[in-house]
Amino acid sequence: IKMVMAMRHGVLPRTLHVDEPSPHIDWASGAVELLTENRAWETGNRPRRAGVSSFGISGTNAHVIIEQPEREPEPEPVADTDAPAPQHLPLLLSAGSPEALSAQAQRLLAFLDAQPEQNPVRVGRALATGRAMLDHRAVVLGSDPDGLRRGLADLAEGRTGTGAVSGLASPGKTAFLFT
Repeated sequence: IKMVMAMRHGVLPRTLHVDEPSPHIDWASGAVELLTENRAWETGNRPRRAGVSSFGISGTNAHVIIEQPEREPEPEPVADTDAPAPQHLPLLLSAGSPEALSAQAQRLLAFLDAQPEQNPVRVGRALATGRAMLDHRAVVLGSDPDGLRRGLADLAEGRTGTGAVSGLASPGKTAFLFT
């Protein structure tokens, strides 16, 4: 990963865990040198290449040569998060205990109250893709910001069925949600 990132950023990284060059190598006789500082990695008219070696204590050794692609792949288009909200937007929450789930709902409600300009679609996407999936789970459904707030308030108070459902993940991490 370090070498792929070095290729992407065009920087040769300094050698780690070496304070001074080995006296058993004639460093002056060749084109090999120890990098003591990061340095720009010029390409000229050829792709960047690097050899990566791994030497295991059990005697397992591996070596791979990686090469920079001819051109960086195009980034995938990002979905328009400013699109109008769907008819019923889900907010997914999870926590380690029922009490923590209630506290999570309280924190999210306080966040939305403090920042009413937040796009509910973006908040829902962040909750769905950027949070851990813990064992105690809940879904709050709402067709507008006020409906989402009511569902979060219900969940924070331990009430479900009006705009929120909650449940527990099974050992296979499938959530069973009950109203």
